[in-house]
Amino acid sequence: MELKKSIGLWSAISIVVGSVVGSSIFMKPATMAAQLGSPVLLIVVWLVSGIMSLFGGMVFAELGSMYPETGGEYIYLQKSYNDFIAFLYGWSTIAVINTAAIAAVAFVCAEYLNYFFHFPNFTEATELSIKLHIPMIGNIFPLQNFGVKIVSSFIIFGLMIVNYLSVRSGNAIQFIATALKILAIVLLIFGILFSGAGSAKNLITNAKDFHLTGWSLVGAMMAATTGAFACYDGWVNINSVAGEIKNPEKNITKSLVVGLAICIAVYILVNLAYMYVLPLDIMSKSPLVASDATKVALGIAGGGFIALLIIISCFGATNINLLTNARVVFAMGADGNFFRWTGKVHPRFQTPGNAVFLIGAWSIVLVFSGSFDILADMFVFMSWIFYGLTAIGVFILRKKFPNANRPYKVFGYPTVPLIFIIFTLFYVIVILYNDINNYLNGQSPIINSVFGILLTLIGVPLYRYLRKAERKRVDGLSG
Repeated sequence: MELKKSIGLWSAISIVVGSVVGSSIFMKPATMAAQLGSPVLLIVVWLVSGIMSLFGGMVFAELGSMYPETGGEYIYLQKSYNDFIAFLYGWSTIAVINTAAIAAVAFVCAEYLNYFFHFPNFTEATELSIKLHIPMIGNIFPLQNFGVKIVSSFIIFGLMIVNYLSVRSGNAIQFIATALKILAIVLLIFGILFSGAGSAKNLITNAKDFHLTGWSLVGAMMAATTGAFACYDGWVNINSVAGEIKNPEKNITKSLVVGLAICIAVYILVNLAYMYVLPLDIMSKSPLVASDATKVALGIAGGGFIALLIIISCFGATNINLLTNARVVFAMGADGNFFRWTGKVHPRFQTPGNAVFLIGAWSIVLVFSGSFDILADMFVFMSWIFYGLTAIGVFILRKKFPNANRPYKVFGYPTVPLIFIIFTLFYVIVILYNDINNYLNGQSPIINSVFGILLTLIGVPLYRYLRKAERKRVDGLSG
């Protein structure tokens, strides 16, 4: 049984925008402001990160038009390399990338709900009393911010049920939430920039303690780039549902390019709006920067209204991440590269129900593993390792299958994919160095990048077990 082609061009564009413009833009800019201390550098990071994401989108557009199948990046790595590399990617999406992304978005949704309801938490002593220590990685405190984590878990569980029962219902939630998200951002941008409550000087005034030079500047920019990539991440989701898109050869390319161009413009405008009313020193200390900025411009009622729209949009972003990312697990199970039961279509609901529940359940576990920043940094780091490998795959496939049908060829080949690959390699090396250095200096409780690598490598013995089990199954059928 195959999943039906039910996603048109505008739904595909809304998946790109809905996946990219999620929760991070409502929180990450504050962390990035603290890391950089310069409004000009902040905008530069957003622009460069957006261009790199657009380059990546063009690379993936060629692969998506070449292999318009459900599973996306998993399929491309399988065709470029082999089943093992594809499995490692698929496993990493289950263990780290997609599940941490779902957990992070749900976490932000619950944090903004906390703006209204003030969920109860344990005392600091109780929070620190239960600690999970992972050798050479760091410490995890599952009881920290417990009220928000519980609400995050309920959000994910509820959306698991929706996506188990109906693809159409999941699509409808995503479409409505994306529309409300756009409304929230439009109100936020224009409401703040035309409020007269800020100062244009904030856009060129550095923080008081700005001191970055040399390697410290490079490190800070790469750390801030992780935050920007967390906000841009999600453009790859459209490739995961390629097998369900109408006229995929054209619509995958159009949705990626149009969707990412919209997101770049939106993110730069949002950051200008934040900085217009919040000087960088204040912005860097804001836990809910979108609401705080709107509160300055439009008052408490305005801040509360934006918080409500953010809750709805983050709810939708959690849903779209669950909807699209379950398809990778489904594709793995369907071709025998994972547990077979994850690749089954529900006979009544026509959904990849088992894959949805697996992704959702592990996402809930990751909610309790850390804060929003830890989850975001971990999934971004691992995502870009595989983005780089997938981009190399374009060169491999051009050589292996020079005459294959390519309805879209990446613009500026080979320069554009090569720039993307070099930047990715540089980014991964710098982040790994920074994470280890920050942990050793006591600036971080956990080495996010190494933790992500460790969870991914757990897949190596699992792959061997699954291949052995699959061979036994095939031998049993043939016998």
